[in-house]
Amino acid sequence: MCGMTGWVSFERDLTQQRPQLDAMTETMACRGPDARGVWLDRHAAIGHRRLAVIDLEGGTQPMVVPTDDGPVTITYTGEVYNYTDLKAELLRRGHRFQTKSDTEVVLHGYLEWGEAVAERLNGMFAFAVWDSRVEKLVMIRDRMGVKPLYYYSTDDGVIFGSEPKAILANPLADRAVDLAGLRELVSFTQTPGSAVWCGMNEVLPGGVVCVDRSGLRERRYWTLPTRPHTDDLKTTVSTVRELLEDIVSRQLVSDVPRCTLLSGGLDSSAITALAAAKLGRPGEHGEPGEKVRSFAVDFVGREDDFVADELRGTTDAPYALEVAAHVGSQHESIVLDHAAIADPDVRRAVITARDSPLSLGDMDASLYLLFQAIRRQSTVALSGESADEVFGGYRWFHQPEVQAAQTFPWMAVFVSGARAQVSDRFNADITAALDLPSYIRDRYSDAVGEVQRADGESDHDMRMRVMSHLHLTRFVRMLLERKDRISMAVGLEVRVPFCDHRLVEYVYNVPWAMKTFDGREKSLLRAATADLLPQSVLNRVKAPYPATLDPQYTSSLLQQSKELLTTDDPVFGLVDRGFLEDITRHDPATMPIDVRNGMERVLDLSTWLDIYKPQLRL
Repeated sequence: MCGMTGWVSFERDLTQQRPQLDAMTETMACRGPDARGVWLDRHAAIGHRRLAVIDLEGGTQPMVVPTDDGPVTITYTGEVYNYTDLKAELLRRGHRFQTKSDTEVVLHGYLEWGEAVAERLNGMFAFAVWDSRVEKLVMIRDRMGVKPLYYYSTDDGVIFGSEPKAILANPLADRAVDLAGLRELVSFTQTPGSAVWCGMNEVLPGGVVCVDRSGLRERRYWTLPTRPHTDDLKTTVSTVRELLEDIVSRQLVSDVPRCTLLSGGLDSSAITALAAAKLGRPGEHGEPGEKVRSFAVDFVGREDDFVADELRGTTDAPYALEVAAHVGSQHESIVLDHAAIADPDVRRAVITARDSPLSLGDMDASLYLLFQAIRRQSTVALSGESADEVFGGYRWFHQPEVQAAQTFPWMAVFVSGARAQVSDRFNADITAALDLPSYIRDRYSDAVGEVQRADGESDHDMRMRVMSHLHLTRFVRMLLERKDRISMAVGLEVRVPFCDHRLVEYVYNVPWAMKTFDGREKSLLRAATADLLPQSVLNRVKAPYPATLDPQYTSSLLQQSKELLTTDDPVFGLVDRGFLEDITRHDPATMPIDVRNGMERVLDLSTWLDIYKPQLRL
């Protein structure tokens, strides 16, 4: 896992732009704390920051293969889990390798198959290849968009980077956000290709972008396919299990310490159990197996202040401990207090990591602190992220009124009542100009239009296919971006086994009745891992990532908000002072969570404006 950036200019001599490339590259230092490298040619400048995971000595980048017609250079981030299989095939085709890294395999794969190498890769990845033989830049992103990749077109080429901040470090990039970008920030739609900043785009998940002297061209090598499902229930369950075992086995490959994120829910417990089973087996030469390490987050006084609600009926800790004992993992709970979570420096680190004022408040802060603590002991972590999107785990998948709602399902649940205005942080003029209802309606129509109906599919099954598609192409993108940005801010590589495209494609096409054959959510996952887990976890109702309920945390936010109100902060050009003043009149012990969230968002927005000082074109 790494951070990358680059600049292609057909009218400039970029060998004279080393200071600018260095500045762009250093914005990615958090993503790659182990090494840095730059490569410059007349029309291409490429930078790389490395987090060493595979082939610690040999995988340095940018990586170059000389040819008779000129060098071919790659900057790459992520992991390709089938690289050993591809390497064997390339060796048979006459390629020779200097390292044991997956980067070199991807580069030689490009030399052999060109852009079509993307279709052969299994993993989470983003990379850019400068092919000096034909003066062309090729940017490719993994199918589910686990790893980010952004680009910004210029008059004579393109600037690219793993994160917007790498592009914004180049003076040619316009550090501006207009109404379209602001709509994307606050609408919770995650439109594929959108990057919020004016003139900037992201390479689409499963996308290829090519830039040469004739211009820029984009295409998709993968979209979520509709296929007939002919397996019976028993075969379907066994196929899911076989896929999961293969996926976890491949994703445990690492030359650095690895672990799992264990909340005690079905998803993370299944990954931890599968990892424990794989690692616990003796090696090929009789060497003993090893215990998997697992980590969870908890809060000081959690058992005392926890109050069950419609989202969280139970705390995580007892279930995580039970799973750890059941599978024999070496488990540790990272216990956080209110002061650490409310620390303005942590907020600033999170907003910097995300390049956005849209955070999840205390849940992002605690995730950052959790990852920071894990990074002191492990470099790679396997996560249960995305199982709910793949297997239909959210409660709203099973609510008839949400199934029938002609909007994004998560909005039908959360954007209601007191939460009706997701933009309530803004003043009336900006809220009117945003016209979010129309924007959301249009984005929903676009998303539904992407779904292909299966032959003979009933109206209900088609509706459930639409809901699955919305989650796998929109909702999961928000979660993946959050996890990538916050984990990479501390140099931790988080792998997401449930995003393996083979599993995603297979389960996506399973009929809804089979996905819910036991009358519950995630029936297939539960059945496929039933022999690995305690009964209590198999029966547990889903609970989302935990939020702190400590009133001392709320008191800290109130104090920060009162201090903000004494200033002429630019945030008050967007948010009415009265909105924040009303919040600060609440008693922290009884403040509703939605009100607290509103306060968090204003503090986030203020922090973002201070860090990026964007030009707002509203």
